Amino acid sequence: MKNKVRLASLAIVLSVGYSYLNTAQAQTQGWSEGGKLEDAEVVVEKNRVIELPQAARNYEKFRINPPEIADRNVRYRFSDYRLPDQDVDLQLKVLTIKQDELNKLYGNYLKAGLGNYGSLYLKGYFHNKRSKDASIGANVSHVSSSRGPVDKANSAVSQSDIGLHGERYLQGLTIGGDLKYGREKRYFYGYEPVEGVDVERDSIKQVFNRIHAQGFFHNQNSNSPFLYRTNARFRYINDNYDMNESNFAVDFRSEYGIDDVSAFKVDADLSVLSHKDSADVSRGLFKLTAAYERQFEVVRLTIGARVAYTGDEVNDARQMNVYPMVRVGLEPIKGNLLIYGGIGGDLERTTLYELTQENPYLAPNVQVADVNKGLEIYGGFQANIANYVHLNGRVAYQNFRNLYFYNNSAADPSKFELLYDDGVTNVFNIFGEASFNYSDEVRLGLKADYNSYNTASLEQPFHRPELMASVYATYNFYDKILFNSELYYIGDSFGRITLADGTTELRQADSIVDLNLKADYKFTNNFTVFLMANNLFGKKYERFVNYPNKSINLIGGVTYSF
Repeated sequence: MKNKVRLASLAIVLSVGYSYLNTAQAQTQGWSEGGKLEDAEVVVEKNRVIELPQAARNYEKFRINPPEIADRNVRYRFSDYRLPDQDVDLQLKVLTIKQDELNKLYGNYLKAGLGNYGSLYLKGYFHNKRSKDASIGANVSHVSSSRGPVDKANSAVSQSDIGLHGERYLQGLTIGGDLKYGREKRYFYGYEPVEGVDVERDSIKQVFNRIHAQGFFHNQNSNSPFLYRTNARFRYINDNYDMNESNFAVDFRSEYGIDDVSAFKVDADLSVLSHKDSADVSRGLFKLTAAYERQFEVVRLTIGARVAYTGDEVNDARQMNVYPMVRVGLEPIKGNLLIYGGIGGDLERTTLYELTQENPYLAPNVQVADVNKGLEIYGGFQANIANYVHLNGRVAYQNFRNLYFYNNSAADPSKFELLYDDGVTNVFNIFGEASFNYSDEVRLGLKADYNSYNTASLEQPFHRPELMASVYATYNFYDKILFNSELYYIGDSFGRITLADGTTELRQADSIVDLNLKADYKFTNNFTVFLMANNLFGKKYERFVNYPNKSINLIGGVTYSF
């Protein structure tokens, strides 16, 4: 019923609407006032289905055409803005890291000074500046005194040196060498003065000429598992008494890292020496050392052996020698504490080149032999405390054959001969060293070396003091004033003198306590003045019997750096 009512209502609405549309159309067609309304019949059909036509849809979006490109003339105006003539306080600051500037290097300097005893002090050092490819330098030196502690000019001394050195840095290889010539003039002033008798200077003059040449190459700076270093050197010396000695030596050091905890080492030494004075002597030396090292956590063990040969015949020298090598190192604090101990031995080359540097008053025609350290038992430690204090200590018991001693010659007490102990010389050695370094401003140090000699046939260890010690200090005051001081002690020793009547006398050399000071004042980076004071206690000590040293010796001068 409801559907029927709805259909009837819809039919009435459509009919009325249709009539209204027809009426509007008639009016637009020019209905006049006198027109007749025609009869019309309205038929309502309830069963008719009204169908509406499908609406047409336009899915195309509105299209906006782009604007046409037209020519545009743009005008720029530049205004000249000027800041007022006054400082502008910028509140915003940009923090930057300042680049470290390289300090200017003064690789060259000349030093000259004068002092009492007619002393002349000249030194020069010349070197290239910063370079990653090579290091080249030269040095000259002359130190002399026209007078000395005995008979004025009869105890004068003069020493001059000139040298060249250089290194070339290649990829994984370093090559270098040095060449040096030295001339030293001294006088045998250790004679017994005779009243009214003057000693002719030329009769007691001694002059040494030394030549040193060396070449080397190594790969110590590379990352190769096999590291090596080879040195070849030639040394020559002659004196005023027709003595000359030439020595050609080669040494080789190598280490092969098997892995991170073990390595194998092989060392070799060869020396061929020719000595000429009243006799011609040839002395050869060869050493070969092989050792295996292994790290066991904090323990490092070294086991090896050394084979050595010498051509010496002095004092029935043992020519062929074999030495065991065992060393155990314990490092409980890595990089700060090392404790070690072991046994070993060595054959040490002895030459007149080195002996005359140690004692320049040797007599002609001395017999030289290599020192044979048959057995050494040792132990020690090294320690670093807070990166400022460094400690080093060592204790050793040693057996020597052909350990040399100096004693005054029976023919001329102003000259010294070499003496050897018949049999084995036992030595108990204690060495200690401590140093304190703080920011390159303050440096303090103490060093002591004690040796107790037990000789087989010699009554005394002639001219070998038991104790030698020194205390040194350096203070840098604002890079303006530099102080250096050294207080050292050398214990007494003995020498047996042959008197004019043929009798002998055992004499004791002095115990030496000496203080040296040096001060440098820097006016500018180029100019510095210095003052050196030696033997401030003013005593003429005798290091060797009959040879007193100078009293207070003062030298002052200037240094120019460039």
